Amino acid sequence: MMKVIFYILLLLSGFIYAQKNIVDTLSEFNYSQLKSKFDDYYDNDKVSESKIIAQYYLQKAKKEKNNLQIAEGYILIHFNEDFPTALKYIDSLEIITKNIKGNLYPTRTYLMKGNLYFKYDYLKKALDNYIIALQYAKDQKDQKQIAYANINIAYLNNYLGKYAEAAKTFRYYLYNPNNITNESQHNQIRVSLINCYIELNKLDSANILIKEGQKSPFTGKSKYSVNQYLYFSGYSNLKQKKYTIAINELTKTYNFFSSINDNNANYALYSLGKCYDGLNNKEKAVEYFIRLDSNIQKTNITFPELREVYTYLIDYYKEKNDKEKQLYYIDRFLKVDKKLDEQFQYLSTELPKKYDTPNLLQEKEEIINDLKNRKIILYASIGFLLLILLLVLYLYYKAKKTAKEHRKIAQELIHSIEKRNFESTTDIKKEIPELSQISEHAETENIITKTAPEEVTLFILKELEIFENKQLFLKSGITLASLAKNIKTNTSYLSETINNHKGKNFTSYLNDLRIDYVLERLVKDKKFRTYKLPAIAEEIGYNNVQAFATAFKKKTGTTPSIYIKEIETQK
Repeated sequence: MMKVIFYILLLLSGFIYAQKNIVDTLSEFNYSQLKSKFDDYYDNDKVSESKIIAQYYLQKAKKEKNNLQIAEGYILIHFNEDFPTALKYIDSLEIITKNIKGNLYPTRTYLMKGNLYFKYDYLKKALDNYIIALQYAKDQKDQKQIAYANINIAYLNNYLGKYAEAAKTFRYYLYNPNNITNESQHNQIRVSLINCYIELNKLDSANILIKEGQKSPFTGKSKYSVNQYLYFSGYSNLKQKKYTIAINELTKTYNFFSSINDNNANYALYSLGKCYDGLNNKEKAVEYFIRLDSNIQKTNITFPELREVYTYLIDYYKEKNDKEKQLYYIDRFLKVDKKLDEQFQYLSTELPKKYDTPNLLQEKEEIINDLKNRKIILYASIGFLLLILLLVLYLYYKAKKTAKEHRKIAQELIHSIEKRNFESTTDIKKEIPELSQISEHAETENIITKTAPEEVTLFILKELEIFENKQLFLKSGITLASLAKNIKTNTSYLSETINNHKGKNFTSYLNDLRIDYVLERLVKDKKFRTYKLPAIAEEIGYNNVQAFATAFKKKTGTTPSIYIKEIETQK
C-alpha cells in the first residue's frame, strides 16, 4: 500500500498527458509528453528510464528558467530517490514556488511532503502536512486539492487501521469522481477500498472490486497494478481460509514486489505466514515471519500486524525451549511495539493480552539470569580476542619501529652520498698502493697469508681497478672463475688478493660494488628510480629481485623500496 499515494498527485498541475506520436529524441518532447512518458515508465517500475526522463525534464525547465516547470521537475525526480535526497527536492520545490501565484501552491508542496513522510513511516509528520495542505486548500476554496487532501488522510487512516472511516472516503470519491479525473488515481482509490473491505470482512464487496480492477484497461498496462489485485485476491482467499489458493497467488506477488524492493513484499510475507499457520505448518509460518522481521530491520517501516508476528515467534520458540531466540524476539517486539505506540497511541489498549509490556520485561529478566553461564564463556572469548588484539598491536608497533629505523638508515645513506658528491668537485684518480704499503698493512693482520708473488698481486689489483672503474661488475653471471679467466690469473691468486686487499671474500666484494653503485645512481638518476625492483636488479647484474634485496639489506641495513621512497621524499 506504500506506493499507492504517489500516483495521486502526478497530474495536479493541470497538464494533459499526450499518449500518441512521441518520438524517440527527448529534445522533441514538450513538458506534457515528458510527464506522460515518465508516468508510463514509473507505472511499470522501470526506474532507470523514469529517472532519465525526470532529470531531463528538470534540466529543460532550468535552461528555460520556467519556475512552474522546475517545480514539476523536482516533483518527478523525487519519486525515485531515497528519503534524504527526496526531502531536499521537496524543500527545493517549496523555495521555487514561493512566489508563484495561483491556488496550486503551497498546498501541493505540503501534500507532496506528507506523501514522502508517509512512505517512510513518519506518520505523525505526514498527518501534520496533510492537515496544513487541507487548510490551505479550504482557504483557497480549491475543491480539487481538498479532494486530494481528504484522500491522502484516508490513506493514512487505512494504514492506521481506521478502515471504516477510510472506506467512507474512498467509496465517496470512487463513485463521485468529479475531482478525480486521472485513471491512475481512480485505480488506487479502488485498491485502497478493497483493502478496507477485506479488513472489515466484507469479502463479497472486496471480490467484486477485485474482479472489476483486474478487467480494467489500466491494469493491463501496469505489472504493478496486476500484482496489487493478485495480492488482494490472495489476501481475500486467506480470510476465507482457502489457504492453498492464497499461497499460490501471494507467492507470485511476493516474487514481483521483492524484485522491485517495494514494501508490499512485507505484506505478502505476513499473509503467507498466516496461510501456513492456518495449515498448521508452524515451521513454514515461522520461516516467512523471520524473513519479514529481517526486512523490517532493514527498512524500519512498520505496520500494526507486526505485533501478531512477534508474539507468534515468541510463542514458537518458547515451545521449543530456545531461550536465546525467545529473548531476541521479545527485544524485537519491544522495539517495534514502542514505535507503533508512538505512532498509533489509540492502539495501545489492544496489546496482546498474553504479552503486554510489563510481563515481557519480567520474562526478559528471567531469561537473562538463565543465560549468565553463557556470558562467562562469552567473556572468556572476549579475553582471548583481546590477547590476540594485543599481539597484533605489538607486531604492528614492532613493524612500525623497524620501518622507522629503516627510513633513518636510508636518510643517512642519502645524506652521505649527496655530501660526497657535493665535496667531489674534481675526479681523484685512485692509485694502487705501493707493495711496501701493502706489506705494511698485511703485517698488521695476523690472519693474512701470502702465496701469490708480489708482481702477480700488483697485476691483479690493477685489473680489479679496471673492473671497478669500467663498472664491469654490473654484468650478470660473474663468478670468481669467470673473473679470474678474464684477467688471466687463477682463482686462488684472485681470491687471496681480494681477501687480503679488499678485506672481504669475492661474493661480498661483488655485492658491495653493485650496492654502492645502485645507492649513488638512485640518488642521481630520477628515471632509474621509476624502474620496478626486478628491473633495477637486472640492471646491476642480479638474476632475481630476491638476491638483490638480500644483498642491499645486508650492506645498508634498509630495503630498496624504503631507500627509493626516502629519496623521492627528500627530492
